[in-house]
Amino acid sequence: MDRIDKRRNEISSQKNETWKLVTPPSGKKDISCRWTFKTKYDSKGNIERYKARLVAQGFSQKFGTDYDETFAPVVAYTTIRTFLAAAAYKNLNVTHVDIKTALLHGNLEDEVYMSQPEGYVEADQEQKVCKLNKAIYGLKQAARAWHLKIG
Repeated sequence: MDRIDKRRNEISSQKNETWKLVTPPSGKKDISCRWTFKTKYDSKGNIERYKARLVAQGFSQKFGTDYDETFAPVVAYTTIRTFLAAAAYKNLNVTHVDIKTALLHGNLEDEVYMSQPEGYVEADQEQKVCKLNKAIYGLKQAARAWHLKIG
């Protein structure tokens, strides 16, 4: 599977109510986005798979306009070590969960507009922008949106 196919997969997941094409409202500036690509290799150095990720250029977001809150709690390593030590001492089993693309599940509280992704501008809709309903990578408030979703 090549990079174009990976972009298609990423777009199909993004279009899962992540955004809606709208006419840009006056007074609101859309942020741009770009593609990042990564090649994953196996232990022998062979290409295992290609990854594509659509990333908002959140560095252009303005506090008070594009976002208000960004705080999301993070566990301290000492807390994890203490927990694991206590579990080992009491001979308890410990499991964990990894949620793929976790940040993409968070719903946005703020109105954020993004330009259409390169290579996927809708025909006859070139003047429209994406109004984000859910967070995507690169947004200042992405981690907070995920925290509020699971909290």
